[in-house]
Amino acid sequence: MPSPSRRNSACRLLLVLLGLLVMALAGCKKGSPPPPASAGPQASKPLSPAGKAVQKPVSSAVVSPTAVNQFDFSTKKDPFKPFVAVKVATPADAKQLRRDALPILSYDVSQFRLIGIVADPRGNKALVVDPGGKAYVIRPGMTIGKNDGKVAAITLTGVEVVEQFRDDSGKIRRETIRIPLLRKP
Repeated sequence: MPSPSRRNSACRLLLVLLGLLVMALAGCKKGSPPPPASAGPQASKPLSPAGKAVQKPVSSAVVSPTAVNQFDFSTKKDPFKPFVAVKVATPADAKQLRRDALPILSYDVSQFRLIGIVADPRGNKALVVDPGGKAYVIRPGMTIGKNDGKVAAITLTGVEVVEQFRDDSGKIRRETIRIPLLRKP
């Protein structure tokens, strides 16, 4: 019986030869071009195009027609769209948001009571109270009421508020509302 070291060296030699054989076969190409033809009597003749085929080629393989659009993602969700749709705020939405935020804009102008007026050379100020009992200090130019009335003037006898709105015919109308100063008896 051969010794184990001899057996190992024989196996190694066999593996090396097998590796060389695999590399030699890998270097061979299938369908390599034939060697160039020798310069004989046929070399001087021009090559004529192939004539018509005598028989139409027939294949037994069934080929299914391919779909024009193989990748239809119309039913899939777009991965580049955000998860949350951002709603674009319109001016009407901004007005409603402001009206919800400020209670002075949620009552009609005629519902406010004028409690007092502070006369000042830089501009008069007035103290009004809404129906809920909350007091506000207003100045000329401020907005008050549901219809976005502007405080036009603050006099010693009352406050004038100008509201603009569209009537039924579509014309813009201005209405002046006067809040009188309450006198104690």
